[in-house]
Amino acid sequence: MKPYKIGIDLGGTNIKAGVVDADNHILVKLSCPTGAQRPWKEVADDIVRLALQALEQAGVSREDCAGVGMGCPGTVNAETGEVIYSNNFANWEYLPLGSYLTESLGMPVKMSNDANCAALGECAAGAAQGSASAVLLTLGTGVGGGVVWDGKVFEGGPGGMELGHTQLIHGGELCTCGRKGCIEAYCSANALIRQAQRAAEADPASMMNQLCGGDLSNMNGKIPFDAAQTGDKTAQAVIDQYLVWLGEAITDMVNIFRPQVVLISGGVCAQGEVLTKPLTEYVQENAFAGRRIPTPPVRIASLGSDAGLIGAACLVS
Repeated sequence: MKPYKIGIDLGGTNIKAGVVDADNHILVKLSCPTGAQRPWKEVADDIVRLALQALEQAGVSREDCAGVGMGCPGTVNAETGEVIYSNNFANWEYLPLGSYLTESLGMPVKMSNDANCAALGECAAGAAQGSASAVLLTLGTGVGGGVVWDGKVFEGGPGGMELGHTQLIHGGELCTCGRKGCIEAYCSANALIRQAQRAAEADPASMMNQLCGGDLSNMNGKIPFDAAQTGDKTAQAVIDQYLVWLGEAITDMVNIFRPQVVLISGGVCAQGEVLTKPLTEYVQENAFAGRRIPTPPVRIASLGSDAGLIGAACLVS
């Protein structure tokens, strides 16, 4: 077994590359702007350059590196390394990114969706360490999802799975994907902000208006929680409804996969037990068979931005 791997976390804003050792420790981590509107080969060439720089700074030769793993947003064919579609980038459809990187780096390259890599990273070295199965929901601008089963990414069929685009409410809020009622439309950070803005507008006396400085465009995912702590009933109602929607989404994931742990990540998760305690109780009460059989705890992912990089490296066997 070669002792080192390279992990690449490709984002719409930044490319991150790191050298990871056999204990899933990051030895060196580098980043550069993605320039997502550029031709794809320019982005790919920056990935190659960053990966080789990381190796050099870590003092690791290519001969001691088992390969490269990369997480990419969007729909990825993990078997072929083809990016079928990624809306984070300009005209990224049916791109042979994996084979291009393999040829350019002279090392095998494995690819998966970025949320899958984050879930794998948390199982390898984070909040789900020691668990053979986990579901991760990333609550950001949208809702991404990753599943680990038997210690490996569960890809689903070609192109993987989109947990955030399973339906929560038929005919509900319009989602960014064009469908109505998706989990993303109710459980993302953007969805929480939207619901808080509506509630604050309907109740001018709500503390949320004051915390926004009178301008609801300043609303963020923290404000409704802060306002609720002051006893603001309108803000508390927003949070209670958000927890129900997120609890339903997580309960569905538990009923489908029965993982050992459910992880949530994203800025809103800075609220800690204010989220995880009621969500764990919600799942216990609403998952099939209820408390008759063990239900997984809901935890906050712990690796932050390193999860995707470590998980990507773990794609390499």
